[in-house]
Amino acid sequence: MKSSDGKNGGIRLRRELSFWNLLIIGVVIVQPTAPMGIFGVVNNTAHGHVVTAILIAMVAMLFTAISYGKMARIYPSAGSAYTFVGKEIHPFLGYVTGWAMVMDYILNPLTCVAFSAKITMNLGTIPFVGASAQFYCWIVVYALLFTTLNLRGVRTSARLNQLLCAALTLVVIVYFFNTIRYIVDMPVYPKNFFLVPFYNASSFSFSNVFTGTSVAVLTYIGFDAISTMSEEAKNPRRDILRATVWVCLIVGALSAAEVYCAQLSWGPAQFPANQVESAFSLSAQKSGGVFLYQLLNIALLVATMGSGMGSQLAAGRMLYGMGNGNALPKKFFGKIDPVKQIPKNNIIFVGTIALLGAGALEISSSILNAGAYEIGAQMLNFGALLSFMGVNAATFTHYWLKSNHRKWINAVLPVLGFIVCLFIWFNLKLPAMVLGGTWLCAGLLYGYIRTNGFSSSLMTFEIPPEN
Repeated sequence: MKSSDGKNGGIRLRRELSFWNLLIIGVVIVQPTAPMGIFGVVNNTAHGHVVTAILIAMVAMLFTAISYGKMARIYPSAGSAYTFVGKEIHPFLGYVTGWAMVMDYILNPLTCVAFSAKITMNLGTIPFVGASAQFYCWIVVYALLFTTLNLRGVRTSARLNQLLCAALTLVVIVYFFNTIRYIVDMPVYPKNFFLVPFYNASSFSFSNVFTGTSVAVLTYIGFDAISTMSEEAKNPRRDILRATVWVCLIVGALSAAEVYCAQLSWGPAQFPANQVESAFSLSAQKSGGVFLYQLLNIALLVATMGSGMGSQLAAGRMLYGMGNGNALPKKFFGKIDPVKQIPKNNIIFVGTIALLGAGALEISSSILNAGAYEIGAQMLNFGALLSFMGVNAATFTHYWLKSNHRKWINAVLPVLGFIVCLFIWFNLKLPAMVLGGTWLCAGLLYGYIRTNGFSSSLMTFEIPPEN
């Protein structure tokens, strides 16, 4: 059956996602292997206290996760942060938040396309294709793959995410089995061996741990995408909050266990600067040999593919929410495919941007002397943290400033979430601030022209029916 708007008969997104679908989609977007890529960086920055940094980051992100879930109860809309801030604070700030969030959601599949291509090149080469052209061939393959699978509909995407989640879970189990066996077979344990990953008196300092925490937050980036599925959730007012919080808890616990085992097997030593990106795989190789090293490389590829497809799915819904509210051209971005009942135009648009952007990042990386994935990830944090701050502010406004039944917890949690995100945002690297600021300025210019100097009430924040 086609979902329709009882008011105007328009085609709507189809409500097919259960709590478990939302939970699995969230876990796959965030990735069960999330800390593996940043393990070496956090280890060196926090001087070996990766587990502590991961757990502190989990608590910090839980504040924002609760804010997302509580606002989804009030406004179960695909517009997510755009709708929350626009309805509760001001339409202009809603537009700014939505524009920042669009950057976040578009950059995620873009960086995943680039990273997938890089990993695939490490596993093998394409015959008769020059070395310089390998990357560009693979980004075409992955951009087309992500887009084609997402165009098959939300039900297909949900099933595919279940398979990816199962495959990644199996790899993580194999990793734990090999690493735990390696640790158990050690002939002797140094003093406080099992406590050192949490606290090492010889190297602990609050400044180093908090600096490491600002990087460890990357482990959880993407949980907010669950709220963009509000118009496809069967029970959004109940399940969005539950799924968002549980994704943070599950990924946090799993990530802490993964880096705990990695630190025990590797030891307190720092990683060489040129090997920080491969640190987790090197630790796995020490405990499980070449087999585990290669298995984790494949797992990272699968995880990145899942995250790329899931974030493209979320980006399409976010663009639909803004298009449906006239913040973007409604005829294109606010359109739903009548057969699949998905924002088809948006999925294709994001796939195209991912393809072109991955190529542009590769060219930029040679100019800036930095990896394409690193540049994209830094810009992604700029948009994500801005939207997180907006949602926390909207939650404080609704549940405290405007409420007739105030509870202290409704003020403390969003305020803490806002402060934590602001602190991390101010500690982003300069390239991320410059490039992210450029994107934000471009959005403000577009909004100024589209709304005649922000003088008209162009934008709307429609809340769809739930059945």
